[in-house]
Amino acid sequence: MSTPMEMTFDVRFYETDALAHVSNTALVGWFEAAREPVFRMFNPTLDLQNWPLILASYKVDFLAQIFYGKPVTVKSFVSRLGSSSFDVYQELWQNDIMCATGVTTMVHFDYETQRSSPIPDDVKLQLEAHKKEIDND
Repeated sequence: MSTPMEMTFDVRFYETDALAHVSNTALVGWFEAAREPVFRMFNPTLDLQNWPLILASYKVDFLAQIFYGKPVTVKSFVSRLGSSSFDVYQELWQNDIMCATGVTTMVHFDYETQRSSPIPDDVKLQLEAHKKEIDND
């Protein structure tokens, strides 16, 4: 069984909207922040001068409303691992309810050549430890 990378966030008042629930834009920020353990696999110091990743796409599915006053937890997994790209699958939980899921495609990128580059083998091993099969329907 895969090990999720987990991060918990307090829901801040400004992240709520006129309907008294969390704005849909907050989730993208939480998902990105929760990908930090993945970023560290490629760049342990998070040195922005040597950043090796680009975001190719992301998709968020909203399953239940999220409310102010209770923390949320994002569980992150690797759902696909290619030679130079991979997908991070994420679940957002509040009060033991899965409220949203997201899939982000990341590409290992060489900014000098402006091309994708193979993911190093040692990083692939780290990513494999967090692999989870998901249903793409």
